[in-house]
Amino acid sequence: MALLDREEYVEQGYFFRMLCERLPENQATQDLFGSIRQEILATTKLPMAIDYLLSELKHMGVFGPAMRRLGHYFTAFQAYIVDEAENDRGRFDLRVALDVLRHMADYMAAGASPQGMFLYQFETLCRNRLRYDQGLAAMCQDPIFDASWGEWIESVRRRIGMIDLADMIYVRSEYYGEVQSKAYKSVESAGDPLFGVREGRIALANRRKDPLYLFAALQRQLGYPRVPRPKPVDTTEQLVPQLSRRLEHLERRLKLLEEEQRGGIDLAQFFQPPSSGE
Repeated sequence: MALLDREEYVEQGYFFRMLCERLPENQATQDLFGSIRQEILATTKLPMAIDYLLSELKHMGVFGPAMRRLGHYFTAFQAYIVDEAENDRGRFDLRVALDVLRHMADYMAAGASPQGMFLYQFETLCRNRLRYDQGLAAMCQDPIFDASWGEWIESVRRRIGMIDLADMIYVRSEYYGEVQSKAYKSVESAGDPLFGVREGRIALANRRKDPLYLFAALQRQLGYPRVPRPKPVDTTEQLVPQLSRRLEHLERRLKLLEEEQRGGIDLAQFFQPPSSGE
């Protein structure tokens, strides 16, 4: 798969954003696909892709497998994110997944860097507790990564959990080469540097720390999008009906107490009079 034109990523970002915003409106996903398709720029290939996704959605109830078949248009990581969201046994919300895809498409349209894209996708796996093995395997197939990046991501996939990510970034940074050249006259490099001096310094400063600190610092420096997180459920709409029911219950209890003080409770009010046919 080759990189798409900028207008394709712009329309993809709009498509995922509209899906994410309109899902809470309790409309059928099939209807959302059909209505948003009319809004997509017809000069792009996205309307044809939506038609294929919609046909798969109507027959199977999911559209992740259709995204995998459209490997020339959607990346393997995009399809993996949708598959995890549609997994009945998982806890990955579809709205968060669509938000992840929207930010990723907008980042590609703005001119993404391989460093920023790797960190964004890897942080997505971490924050949402997705499977590293399948996720990193999908990342290797992203067209923004060349052969050197693919080999390094594959090595990260094999060593994740055994070696700190900060150490792996530091060793493949330009800053590591500078430090080693000052300390030693000749140093065997672990490979071509994939990260710059800033990333190397940040990785060195965040060794043996919470990876979230590393991601936060790199996100500020590289400017890649923040990874969407699940939003807490707003319970204010449910509080009003609950409070009204409690007030009605208190009013009934007060009314019974007043009747008891006046001489007793009229039990006839709790019985329904017999109908005329009985």
